Amino acid sequence: MNVTVKGLIPVILFFVSLTVPAGQTKNVSTAKREVLVESDHSWNGTTYTQYPSGAPQLTVLKLTIAPNSALPWHTHPFPNTCYVLSGELTVHDKESGKSITYHEGQAFAESVDRVHRGETGKEPTVLIITYAGIVGKPTSEPVKGELPEY
Repeated sequence: MNVTVKGLIPVILFFVSLTVPAGQTKNVSTAKREVLVESDHSWNGTTYTQYPSGAPQLTVLKLTIAPNSALPWHTHPFPNTCYVLSGELTVHDKESGKSITYHEGQAFAESVDRVHRGETGKEPTVLIITYAGIVGKPTSEPVKGELPEY
């Protein structure tokens, strides 16, 4: 039997393909999109007017707050969103007196330059917070006389 190298190439490629682990296969697929927050204003109706100027810096925080507690009064200098991973959070706007409670699985747009605070229920509350900020600027600023939010 006369076998040429050219004739062996398909056979070699077949056996090599059997040795490639299945995990290295790339599937092309689309993902399911679920919008949690898309807004031009915060939960209390305050419209976002502009992004801060400076070098952009994105920050994502996981914040755990003890049960039956209130955060200090504070403001945020730029837009951010909050997702309640577990527990519940009641957000209070100091000036207007408005309050709203968010539960596990809900998300909301936070206020900018408005004094507010969050208050937890009977369970610890875990939040995922995303900030669209700038380098060198803190994500949260305490009101005079208050402790930092975190």
